[in-house]
Amino acid sequence: MARTPAKAAPEKLDPALVRTALILIVGAMAVIFDTTIVSVALHTLAAKLDTSVATVQWVTTGYLLALGIAVPLSTWGLQRFGGKRLWIFSLAVFLVGSVGASLAWNIGALIGWRVVQGLGGGLMLPVMTTLIFQAAGGKSLGRLVTYVALPALLGPILGPVVGGAILTHLDWRFMFWVNVPFCVLGIVLAWRHLNPESPVRRGADAAAGRPKLDLPGLLLIAPGTSVVLLGLANAGTAGGFAHPNVVIPLIIGAALLIAFTVYALRTRRPLVEIRLLARRPVASASSVLFFSGFSLYGAMLLLPLYYQQIRGSSALAAGVMLVPQGVGAIGSRIVVGGNIDRFGSRVIAAAGFAVVAAATVPFALAGPHTSAWQLAGWLVLRGFGLGAVTMPVMVAAYIGLDKQEIPHSSVLTRTTQQIGGSFGTAVLAVILEGAIAAHPAAPDHAFQLAFWWSAGFSLVAVLLSLWLPGAQREPAAASQASNSSGEPTPASSTAS
Repeated sequence: MARTPAKAAPEKLDPALVRTALILIVGAMAVIFDTTIVSVALHTLAAKLDTSVATVQWVTTGYLLALGIAVPLSTWGLQRFGGKRLWIFSLAVFLVGSVGASLAWNIGALIGWRVVQGLGGGLMLPVMTTLIFQAAGGKSLGRLVTYVALPALLGPILGPVVGGAILTHLDWRFMFWVNVPFCVLGIVLAWRHLNPESPVRRGADAAAGRPKLDLPGLLLIAPGTSVVLLGLANAGTAGGFAHPNVVIPLIIGAALLIAFTVYALRTRRPLVEIRLLARRPVASASSVLFFSGFSLYGAMLLLPLYYQQIRGSSALAAGVMLVPQGVGAIGSRIVVGGNIDRFGSRVIAAAGFAVVAAATVPFALAGPHTSAWQLAGWLVLRGFGLGAVTMPVMVAAYIGLDKQEIPHSSVLTRTTQQIGGSFGTAVLAVILEGAIAAHPAAPDHAFQLAFWWSAGFSLVAVLLSLWLPGAQREPAAASQASNSSGEPTPASSTAS
């Protein structure tokens, strides 16, 4: 008799939870769209602002560095100010940065306002996932992630289309005004409807006063992450990893992150609880997210360049060519999301990476005149695989965590995803540039080689996915124990 309620509980999401997720997603769309729109505009910005491509790269690099500083601050900010106020503040910062970037009078001003955007965006993304998964209370995470993953799935696909259309028909400044409606609407919805009691509580030591900022930890992890991102960004422009502009930042950044790890393990309440990596769900999800950068973000560099440089498409046409991948991602959201709780993260993520690898191979065989319709079909399949990877890995990172641990897992997974994405992009950029330099008369062969590498990285990610938790099993007895005590039982985090 006790088994029926246990099975019926996850069948329907709480409407209040869905409302909270949708309110937060509206604001998050500004960050996702902004990042992908700007990525297709760097050459245009260099021409319009009369500067070099190397200088205009700082429009992206400055944003990434600010992101690396802000992400670790989200754990303290949630405890100090509460989720609702921190969310509205981060949206307001991103809004100010967006308006400032649209009014930039030279490249220096544009880079400065992009740093402001990065500070707001760096707070927003981990706060969003923290508040949503906290409100879920560990229930029906697979179904819930279909909402959380929506901006991550749509942004990289629709962003280049919007960016290409603006660059083709409007002034480049309108790129940053795309963010404004999302920010304004996000602020209004959060102010009126976001529950102030839903954010992270102040912690067990709330009675002792306001939570203190772990300044030594911040001074280690924030510059450490940022300097690593700087080194990886330089790798793409320096033509390899042996350049001093790459090696020196990577060594310094790695040393700072190692120092933070040692410090955090010896500190009672560090800024980011590094001990969570001792738990299989968090460690496996972080590893998979890191390596997914090679197949996800690296390929997002290759695909638009392939359509523009090999097939002669414009920026707008290249963006349109990637729409089928978005269609596949939406399809995976519908099919996969509801089955994560049933089959577990391990099986779905491994299958998703296998699909991504298989759907990348046709691009490794494609040339300038390969059928566009054929490639579009493979992009639909590739998008389906990418969506199937994104959702279960997000779920795995929060299995068995209590409310106080969720923000720390958000920071850990977001940081590893950032570094992995930058690393994957840098590696594939170096592979592509090296192949083009070796065979300048056959650039299509260089792209084929880079796509083979991308497919191979996806196959390695299949193996890493086997480390993820399997389907969750909650016996009736364990459910009764959990209900009677009000605390999660070991069975709630059991993975096969």
